[in-house]
Order: sequence, then C-alpha cells, then structure tokens
Amino acid sequence: MAIQVFIDQGHNPSGVNAGAEGFGYREQDITYMVGRYLADIMADDSRFEVMLSRPTPETSLGTSNATSLMERVNMANEWPADYFISIHVNSNPNPAVNGSEVYVYEFDDVASALAEQILLEIVRRTGTKNNGVRENPSLYVLRRTQMPAVLVELGYISNEDDVQKLVNDQYQFAYAIYVGLLNYLELPQIL
Repeated sequence: MAIQVFIDQGHNPSGVNAGAEGFGYREQDITYMVGRYLADIMADDSRFEVMLSRPTPETSLGTSNATSLMERVNMANEWPADYFISIHVNSNPNPAVNGSEVYVYEFDDVASALAEQILLEIVRRTGTKNNGVRENPSLYVLRRTQMPAVLVELGYISNEDDVQKLVNDQYQFAYAIYVGLLNYLELPQIL
C-alpha cells in the first residue's frame, strides 16, 4: 500500500492567509510551485500517493487565517495522510537573517527525525544555511494534524541570497524534501 503524503503549500494566492513578500516575490507563489514539483516527483514513485492543499495556483482555502489552516488540517486528517509536510518561506525585518529551518510540534522520534533528514537535504542541495530543527507547539498545522507533521521554512524571502534560491531552485527544494523523506523512511532512490 502506498505511503500517503499530504503536501501543504503554505498560504493562499491572495486575500486571507496570504504570505510574506520580498524583492517583488510572494511566498504563496514559491510554496505553490515547490509543492507542485514535489507532488510531480512523488507521482512518479509508486511507493507514494500525494494530496496537495492547493492543486491549482488559484486554489484558496478558508475565509480567514483560522479557517484556512483548519481546512488544510481537516483535508489531511480525513484522507488520512501518513505524513504532513507544510511548505513555507520565512521573512525577517533584518535582511541579513537567512537559512532554512524545519519546525515540529515537539521533539519526538518521528517528526524530528523526518525534519532533520529534510533539512539536511535542503542545505546539501541548495546551499542554504542550516538553522536547525525547531520546536513550535503553537503552529496550528503541527498541533492539529493526526500524523507526523513538519513545517519547512525553505529560506528567507527578505534575504537577497536566499530569495534567488527560492526563485531559481524550486525544483531542487522539492527534490530535497522528497529525498529527505526517502532517507527518513530508509527507502532507496529510484528516480
């Protein structure tokens, strides 16, 4: 039976729950494409079945920040997913802050180990700085999902070096998440 992976492309295209912006780019466009690439990569691997929170660039979930997050979690729980991967990009008022980090609800064996493998591959493939796996129990999508869940912050849209990678290396970010999941599951690469 295929491993069911729910890919949540953070934020809506516009309006409620829209994402961060920097250097003329929008978080929701980057997360949409990285998630789309990841779904396409995993669709070619019969060991996985994938569901996207935003199957099209225009897909908008919920009528508020709270209901947008709730819809994503409900979709994953009802499917039911075996793993939940939420894709985001970060922002900071200090333009020097850069790098990738992965958030988990709490440090545990499953989500933390998965987060670590994903982060190592992102850093290895894209050259972002490793900011570590971090615990954040306040994040709704980590708190309310009924399966191991990680929230991946690919890089900082507010940092000039990171934003170039976020725009130009979207496939590499997606492939890194895929390989990180394979490494965690101790599955061989077949693609």
